[in-house]
Amino acid sequence: MELIILLLIATFVMFYRLYRGQNVYKFITQQVGVAYDKFAPYSFKMVREKTKQLGKEYTAKQYTTQVILFSVLAGAISYMYFYNLIITIIYVIVVVAAIPYLAYLRCKRVYSEFLFEQVQVYTTNTIMEFATTQSFVKALEGVVQSGVLEDPILSDVNTMISMAYSDGAIDNALNYMTEKYPYYIVKNMHQLFLQITNEGAKDTSESLENMQLDIDMLVENVYRDRIDRANFHKKFLQYGLMLYLMAMLIQYLLGKETYLQLLKTPVPTILLHFILIFNTWFLLKGEKYYNENVGAE
Repeated sequence: MELIILLLIATFVMFYRLYRGQNVYKFITQQVGVAYDKFAPYSFKMVREKTKQLGKEYTAKQYTTQVILFSVLAGAISYMYFYNLIITIIYVIVVVAAIPYLAYLRCKRVYSEFLFEQVQVYTTNTIMEFATTQSFVKALEGVVQSGVLEDPILSDVNTMISMAYSDGAIDNALNYMTEKYPYYIVKNMHQLFLQITNEGAKDTSESLENMQLDIDMLVENVYRDRIDRANFHKKFLQYGLMLYLMAMLIQYLLGKETYLQLLKTPVPTILLHFILIFNTWFLLKGEKYYNENVGAE
């Protein structure tokens, strides 16, 4: 552990001497940002850009803090398991390499939540506009002009309007939007408007009101689910971190000297590696589930 601290100090001194006269901390945080942009997958860059626009993306300083925190935790836990600096450094590198994946999952969740909110705005306002105009295309134009939509939903609604005018019918426009955003509320609203348009129903107030109530109920359930899942996520992380303390329990039961003797034999060492890797995999699977299943449907 002392060697790791000395290496960190030496690295800082080296950067300071190379970039004397500049803000060394600013330089390091900038390089972290450059590394994320260079090595991140394309899909991550796309959702990250929208996350930035929403003001929910981590700053370079926050990412640097995350790297330091993960390095310290991974170093402390792996050293506590194996008392080996080489193994500790390897685990630290692997854990830090997983941070872009965690950032990608978080940005996907933020982007998915944003899309659902925009879909809610799209469906709610289209129903309200239709109640006034009694025309689906005019309702879409009213929603666009109101300025409540943002891209990519805004661009897709404009595409729907162009398709409806070009075809002289709304069928293809509805299919386009339903396929791109396969949400329950979008599909049902489009089916309702298609039925109203094709059958020429005169009194649509009750149907629209029921549809609006259906949307409100779904939205309420989604937001309640998000709160419950966020609370469960905190408890899940606490439980996952507690699993890493199994090594301390084993050391307490056996004694440190006996534990160190066990580390010199292959079978217990392999089992400890398996426990450490399995616990990490368990946490990653939980993070993936939490960030991908946003409860929009």
